Amino acid sequence: MMDTIVVGAGIAGLTAARLLRSAGQRVVVLEARDRVGGRMWTDRTAGFCVDRGASWIHGLTGNPLTDLVPAFGMETREFTVGSFQAGGRPIADYDESHRLLDDDATRRWISDVDTADALFQRTIADSGHDESYATAAERTLAAAGWKPERAERLRTFYRHRTEEQCGAEVEQVAAHALDEDAIEGDEVIFPGGFDVLPHALAEGLDVRTGKTVTSVSRSADRVRVDTADESFDAAQVIVTVPLGVLKTGAIAFTPALPDAVAGPIARLGMGVFNKIFLQFPRQFWQDGVYAIRQHGQAGFPWHTWYDVSVVSGEPMLLTFAGGNWGREIEGMTDAEVVASVLGSLRKIYGATVPDPVGHWLTRWGSDPLAGGSYSYVAVGSSHDDHDAMAGPVDGVLHFAGEATYGHEPATVHGALLSGHRAAERILGTPIPLSELTRGVHAS
Repeated sequence: MMDTIVVGAGIAGLTAARLLRSAGQRVVVLEARDRVGGRMWTDRTAGFCVDRGASWIHGLTGNPLTDLVPAFGMETREFTVGSFQAGGRPIADYDESHRLLDDDATRRWISDVDTADALFQRTIADSGHDESYATAAERTLAAAGWKPERAERLRTFYRHRTEEQCGAEVEQVAAHALDEDAIEGDEVIFPGGFDVLPHALAEGLDVRTGKTVTSVSRSADRVRVDTADESFDAAQVIVTVPLGVLKTGAIAFTPALPDAVAGPIARLGMGVFNKIFLQFPRQFWQDGVYAIRQHGQAGFPWHTWYDVSVVSGEPMLLTFAGGNWGREIEGMTDAEVVASVLGSLRKIYGATVPDPVGHWLTRWGSDPLAGGSYSYVAVGSSHDDHDAMAGPVDGVLHFAGEATYGHEPATVHGALLSGHRAAERILGTPIPLSELTRGVHAS
């Protein structure tokens, strides 16, 4: 019999397992995939790193990853538009007729976003949990009193913001969904791949891959975890599978989860946010820009491309498909998706856009071990639901993962902190995060 069973070898699960083992516990990690990392997945088949899952540290200030990453010997590059921003770093902005905004027009655009966001915060302060981000945006734009074209540009910006930050449509997202979305400090990406982190955390742990958990049964003093071919007993269990998996009922809980946990699982949303990387034979876009952005209705279905050449050393753009469009492309072929992206780019740059020499697409929504990309506060839910979902239940069942951390959901550091919290609850004592680096060999 183990002290603790951890279900899922993503960042939350590995963090919890590592801290518990450091405290002397006997811990086993059960992972359905054939690898660790979960939604953190680096593809190296091309000879360079393509992060198909998590890519960024979102805000270095006050972030636990800021100290952990260098301790693991991970190389970083500054890239501070990983969250959906109007400015902050050079962005090539194009108007509704595909014309590049000049410096004055760009400054006016960024000022408009700042002005609207300030109004938006006052609007949201008066919003309830049943009001959508879309409704709050319309009230904000009405209060601004702007002409239709100016208001429409902001309207589409807010729509794209929720697609990227939540993986959902603006009508599905609660007005308060992005309350915790402030980014403090620069952002960074990883030329050597972000999955170095979970591999480092997994070092020395008892991680058993290919073990899909089907049920978790609990009593007052122990739990039993069943897979297709094996059962495990322990005093405690931490379930860290994505919210999308919990929503499908793929794991049976006996007794059934109380409403204090089942309610948040039902109310919170699981977004779909897919990546499309295109590697080109040559660079055709401007030097020195972090991103290319198409404004207004011309920005549907593709609106923003990020120059991630710094990671691969090859001319490469990354774009995203979120919400309904993100789900729709999962039913398309790679060739159809690539052709669609190129069609939008060629409206901006014309025939100078060459065919790509490589491409990578993700389909997180149809992945049964993910059920989507990350969680969001849906209409009718709140940030409190994230934390309530963590439990514990009957003192023996805990939940962790980005969806359980209300202050920083949908982030790697949120997942890490949720695993830290679960370990502290089991041990009943504070644990310094520095324990995570004990015994780890820097790559």
